[in-house]
Amino acid sequence: MREIEYREAIREAIIEEMNRDHKVFLIGEDIGKYGGAFRAYKGLLDMYGEDRVINTPISEAAIIGAGIGAAVTGYRPVSELMFIDFAALAMDQIVNQAAKIRYMTGDNLRCPLVIRTQGGAGRGVAAQHSQSLEAWFYHVPGLKVVMPATPYDVKGLLKTAIRDDNVVMFIEHKMIYLLKGEVPEEEYTIPFGVADIKRQGSDVTIFAYSNMVYKSLEAAADLEKEGISAEVFDPRTLVPLDEEALLKSVKKTGRLVVVTEACERGSVASDIAAKVALKAFDWLDSPVKVVAGLNTPIPYNSTLEQASIPHKADIVNAVKEALGK
Repeated sequence: MREIEYREAIREAIIEEMNRDHKVFLIGEDIGKYGGAFRAYKGLLDMYGEDRVINTPISEAAIIGAGIGAAVTGYRPVSELMFIDFAALAMDQIVNQAAKIRYMTGDNLRCPLVIRTQGGAGRGVAAQHSQSLEAWFYHVPGLKVVMPATPYDVKGLLKTAIRDDNVVMFIEHKMIYLLKGEVPEEEYTIPFGVADIKRQGSDVTIFAYSNMVYKSLEAAADLEKEGISAEVFDPRTLVPLDEEALLKSVKKTGRLVVVTEACERGSVASDIAAKVALKAFDWLDSPVKVVAGLNTPIPYNSTLEQASIPHKADIVNAVKEALGK
């Protein structure tokens, strides 16, 4: 099977959906001639014109507000927020408007809006451009939250997101746009709420998403050399969550390590740990471990930045602690 970059898988998904449905359009900053901050929209302005690739001023409130208005009138916009940090400037539109429209109108209005954005640390762009804020949206009823790790997953899930009648927070990681992976040439979609076991194991389940999937796979490979079999569980979508598959994995291994790049306080990881502790207590052979970022703003200094987020060694150590080693 061919291998393509993560960002090229995004581009392919958008082209396929824009060709399939003329009501799909793009709106955001620098998405026209520039092709987007990470070049996922390269060439799309020439292909579809300014009516469907709409370059905006620097106004996140306008980008999301225009997307909501278009969505409730029958279009399927993909509104891009260049950095997830900037969602703070559009939280009223996202949380109080988009997420609640379908409920508050008794399903008379729907909001098929994809909010495509990226987060995470690693590029030295400091505290206002490096946060992992998925927990904000995970907390809000009415929002779906998707965080794909691989080129295969990002293409299939983005196509599903564009076809969904609800608001989808589609969150990518800035460090994986150039990573390559196998992606079929034929069309496919991936349903929401279906996790993927990235690596089978029997001694411990490592729950990880987005860029932490790669660090968890590296940790699992090192652990295997020491005779420890780690299962890497990628939920792919946080909302809806494939809770049944997670509990099945934990029942098999008897241990759970939850990994997130976000700071631990109030994190998705803390909630997952609580869910499993409540629902799988009798299957656990040791307490759930959480590996997370520090409760601090992301530093600009590269050494301090790396010190603030989890790495392979942190995951390895957490697994060993769970195993009593």
